Amino acid sequence: MIDVKVIGSSSKGNAYLINDGERFLLLEAGINLTKRNVDLSNCDACLITHEHGDHSKYAMDIINTSGMDVYMSAGTQKALQLPRHRIKEIKALEEFQVGNWRVLPFDTEHNMPKESKFNVNEPLGFFIQAKSGENILFATDTKYIRYKLPGITHLMIECNYQLEIINDNVMNGTIHASLRDRIVATHFELQNVKKFIQSNDMSNLQEVWLLHLSSSNADPAFFKEEIQAITGVPVYIA
Repeated sequence: MIDVKVIGSSSKGNAYLINDGERFLLLEAGINLTKRNVDLSNCDACLITHEHGDHSKYAMDIINTSGMDVYMSAGTQKALQLPRHRIKEIKALEEFQVGNWRVLPFDTEHNMPKESKFNVNEPLGFFIQAKSGENILFATDTKYIRYKLPGITHLMIECNYQLEIINDNVMNGTIHASLRDRIVATHFELQNVKKFIQSNDMSNLQEVWLLHLSSSNADPAFFKEEIQAITGVPVYIA
């Protein structure tokens, strides 16, 4: 039975622990875990999606305090320049085993269509099979997911904003249009999340975790209601 623990899920910092009853896997390193007294002694590894600080800032602290290996794309490592003896470079669509977990990385869409200081190198999502046979899909900071993935039991997916809300926020001056354009180009919108769910086989789905909701461009209660209506399973806001 997979247990999901959310340590942080916002632009201030992201980190999640998944537990199969025996071992843990840490997803993202954007939170100071030492200050949170998070025990990593039973953790097999840390997986990082990309180099933005809210996902990677404390990777070096995790290496120093736990001696744990950290998995990321070569592009992310190139940006972060972490000590190579603890970094395992991985490639999209090449499976690997770490401890109790079988992981399939896949490429995600977190870049502007033109050159931007916010663009990243080889961002990834992860399809993770637990020893028990349960399947966790973890995807954050992506405009969409191009793949269909089988037998998902635990869906951990970004649902950052709703188009109507963000457009209203531009109209009333809450955010600038340029920020809206960047968010729309690089993050998962509610309707696109729904389309992804509806295009995949969710017959084994047990629960959904909505990740990385915007503080100003999202309505958590409405998002939960919308996703619960099409999945029929418990939906949690991270």
